[in-house]
Amino acid sequence: MSATSDMVRESFKKSDDERDAGLTTPENVERYDDIVYGEYTEWQLLDVYRPKEAEGKKLPVIVSVHGGGWVYGDKERYQYYCMSLAQHGFAVVNFTYRLAPEFKFPAAIEDANLVFHWIFAHAQQYGFDTEHIFGVGDSAGAHQLALYAAICTNQEYAERFSFKVPDGFVPTAIALNCGAYKIDMNGKDMTTSLMDDYLTHGGTEEEMEMICVVNHITEKYPPVYYMTCTGDFLLTQAPILEEKLIEKKIPHEFHFYGDAQHELGHVFHCNMKMEEAKKCNKDECDYFHKFV
Repeated sequence: MSATSDMVRESFKKSDDERDAGLTTPENVERYDDIVYGEYTEWQLLDVYRPKEAEGKKLPVIVSVHGGGWVYGDKERYQYYCMSLAQHGFAVVNFTYRLAPEFKFPAAIEDANLVFHWIFAHAQQYGFDTEHIFGVGDSAGAHQLALYAAICTNQEYAERFSFKVPDGFVPTAIALNCGAYKIDMNGKDMTTSLMDDYLTHGGTEEEMEMICVVNHITEKYPPVYYMTCTGDFLLTQAPILEEKLIEKKIPHEFHFYGDAQHELGHVFHCNMKMEEAKKCNKDECDYFHKFV
């Protein structure tokens, strides 16, 4: 494992521990924890969260793909954020996936695909409305969700992977938060350093083309809500995505949070102690509700 990945795991954990200290499960949320969805039982676990007031009802589904620089994170780090989404009338699936460098690309996307298959197989048990399945992802999770949406909608790209998406499945819409959509290996920063651990050969030209989101977006891509903020170190990625969405005539909605007097940091929306996070998450859920 690289020094960069070590740093990410240590510093991100410290920050997340501070962010979530004192938070508890909301009284109006029902949760089902530690459900195994694959053969790697240490990694492939998920939770389901539902609003208690919707007991017995089928609900639209949100699948959360967590961030963490491809090398860090799990469902525990995203439980409070995901339960806040459930409070807006969704069944939310929050899952842990295999991380780099222990598992290289496309292991995490394979795991996401297993989760979508699992949803269809367990729809009746957990009250999933499989006609309305959405996705949210942030940072590296946004990158991986965006690639998965491309696999679902670009047959030529999908044929480059060994796994198959659920028959005919396309997410109803996706929300991409503070994401990476085109990684420039000519620059030397934390993101490019992590490619050594994420990719088998450390970021060859062929590998970088394979993981470049905007290379694989077609006219069939699902509607997109995407956001960034004043203090997001991936701020410049948003216009790169926007240009491609406009070119391909994909319905989309962009939100920018914070201002010169009020700076917000990368993936601020995961901090459930912040009113700005609650507003952002409501905005995204409101966007999803337009398609239900």
